[in-house]
Amino acid sequence: MSTKRGVVVAGIILLASLTLCFSQTPESISQQIEMHSQKAQAFLRERRPDLAIPELQAVIALDPKNVDARANLGVLLFFREDYANATPELRAALTLRPDLPKIQALLGMSEKRGGDPANALKDLEASFPMISEKGIRVEAGMELIELYTASNDLDKAAAIVGQLRQTEPENKEILYAAYRIYSDLAGEAMLSLSLVAPGSAQMHQVMAHEEARQGNDAAAIAQFRKAIAIDPKLPGIHFELAELLANSQDIKTRDEAEAEYKAALSENSLDEKAQSRLGDIYTKQGDLQKAYDAYSQAVRLQPNDPDANFGLAKTLIAMEQPAKALPILEHAVQLDPTNSAAHFRLSTLYRQQGQTENAKREVEEYKKYREMKEKLQVLYKEMQIQPSVTSKDEPSEESKNHQ
Repeated sequence: MSTKRGVVVAGIILLASLTLCFSQTPESISQQIEMHSQKAQAFLRERRPDLAIPELQAVIALDPKNVDARANLGVLLFFREDYANATPELRAALTLRPDLPKIQALLGMSEKRGGDPANALKDLEASFPMISEKGIRVEAGMELIELYTASNDLDKAAAIVGQLRQTEPENKEILYAAYRIYSDLAGEAMLSLSLVAPGSAQMHQVMAHEEARQGNDAAAIAQFRKAIAIDPKLPGIHFELAELLANSQDIKTRDEAEAEYKAALSENSLDEKAQSRLGDIYTKQGDLQKAYDAYSQAVRLQPNDPDANFGLAKTLIAMEQPAKALPILEHAVQLDPTNSAAHFRLSTLYRQQGQTENAKREVEEYKKYREMKEKLQVLYKEMQIQPSVTSKDEPSEESKNHQ
């Protein structure tokens, strides 16, 4: 696997961490063991594993119960991709000393790559929770994911990939694995639903999401309406429909969004997202007081919603209350640093207060994330995927007016 370099580093650390231990043997044999062990360590320091291997083999011939020699030899053979010979050495080391999770992880990987998935799964499952070292944890986790995926145990694969994302959230291989697993899970769930309840509201809801994902908003709206006709109290359905209606190019269709957001709130008064979206609508209508009330309620329900905080700050600025808006806007940027429009607004407030350096910093952040967003839009277009649009999007005049 392409993450093998991380395990190489982990293996070197593992080799250095193992201490020499000798069985009770005659003095001459003990001296020979020490001599071969010292040579092996010297060759490892010189990065000559080819020369270290025969020295470790000599130690094992003199002392078959030498845990460190067994473990180190198994590790070196593993990195030579000699899994047939690495596996018995690693297994012997683990038998002699069971509390070596790194060795057990490498044993599991060796077994998997050597064609023994059953034992590989057992050893990787046992060792993975015990490993804290990032490189070998990621490698062991990726091997586990492959084993679970091969046996179609997607729930267990998803659990492991979720843990790996916490370990290395920007690792592209982990992110791709997550995409594949979650896509497969979604497809499996959709197929099961189509077999169990093909005419259900939930089935139409799934079909709506698939249409929306491909940018077929009109078809998605129609599917959402079918779902509502079957079950008007389906959790989240009114909000999901409202999101599509609000982003429609047709003015009449957009106007229908307000009623759906209100329907969402009638079903769930704690739906802060619906409150925040109503704030967006009232802002476009020019009713600042209603927008302020909606955003304020959304922030009360969820103080760490970046969109609600940004909306409230924009409303306060429009109501000519910049002093109240400033801390809320700063909080919104902390919650979502990628919001280019929030950086732009914040730079304006800083400039008005004479905070020149802060204003410059926010302008640079605005440029960076604006450019990032434009690149993503090109990517979405190539993929023919409709990205979700939130209240953070600002009119293009901002970029036109930017100095």
